[in-house]
Amino acid sequence: MVFMKKVISDVGEKFREKECKFTSRRELILKVLLENKGEHLCAEDVYNLVKQKAPDMGLATVYRTLELFQEFNIIHSMDFGDGRKRYEFGGEEGMCHHHHHLICTKCGAIIEVNEDLLEDLESRVSRQHEFTVTNHQLKIFGICKQCV
Repeated sequence: MVFMKKVISDVGEKFREKECKFTSRRELILKVLLENKGEHLCAEDVYNLVKQKAPDMGLATVYRTLELFQEFNIIHSMDFGDGRKRYEFGGEEGMCHHHHHLICTKCGAIIEVNEDLLEDLESRVSRQHEFTVTNHQLKIFGICKQCV
């Protein structure tokens, strides 16, 4: 709960800095994302969860808010091969950590690998090519233990 309040406060401050309103609808969408952290929700998933708390919320509002959150580096999107953007927190220093994803090609399950498997490679590539790496993603496709 303390974490959620801090994130909401930080996001509200970021919106004020950008002279943008942090409305109650935007806050509700942020709360849904926080309550389901690690779930890799698509916009429709967020919409369905928000509708339980605010039945008058429109899908377009959810899409616009997610795009705004992404623009402000509050969340980032990924495509796990199903053509749908999935969202998770990250992009800004301190709000994310490097992790990778295992994606089951049979059931679509997404499993997080909570360690940075590419740190050495990233460092080597940076030195060899005089290239500043700002982020990376690793997606490994296969079949999960439930589907084997």
